[in-house]
Amino acid sequence: MSTITEFTKGLYKENPVFRLALGLCPTLAVSTSIENGLGMGVAALFVLLGSNIIVSLIRKAVPPKIRIPVYIVIIATFVTIAEMLMQAFSPQLYKSLGIFVPLIVVNCIILGRAEAFAGKNTVGRSILDALGMGLGFTLALVLLGFFRELLGSGKLLGIPVLGTSYQPVLLMILPPGAFLTLGLFLGFFNWLESRK
Repeated sequence: MSTITEFTKGLYKENPVFRLALGLCPTLAVSTSIENGLGMGVAALFVLLGSNIIVSLIRKAVPPKIRIPVYIVIIATFVTIAEMLMQAFSPQLYKSLGIFVPLIVVNCIILGRAEAFAGKNTVGRSILDALGMGLGFTLALVLLGFFRELLGSGKLLGIPVLGTSYQPVLLMILPPGAFLTLGLFLGFFNWLESRK
């Protein structure tokens, strides 16, 4: 597989949210706004990139019987770093994302990429995989956050864009709105795939 394909597969063909339906718990919970989606996506990208690099570097030294616990410790280390950085530089975002930042440790995207890809490939390919999958996850969160924030409040990044006469659709920023928006996107991407 070429380096370009390795990078771009996470953006569309193997997008973790829209094509593989992975990481749906944080996706549904934090995508109430663009800011939340971007914050969670960047945190997950940081953890994915760091853990993929380390797992790829030590893949031949870790005995098969203990590889999963080792991967979890590596991922937890990067999650702790991301959590501390977020607390220090963006406390409001950290508070908004809540429990979902520490739960990145058990995010199936992160652990799955460590097990299925970084544990079997070189550092270079693991970096490309992490960047592609992380950006794909971030893109999905921002896209969902865009529509949920726009329809749910009439604002984007806190700026009113639909005018004062717009009646916000409160459902969009509540959990049912998350399921509805995600379902529409999944249906759209399945429809696109069926047209090929």
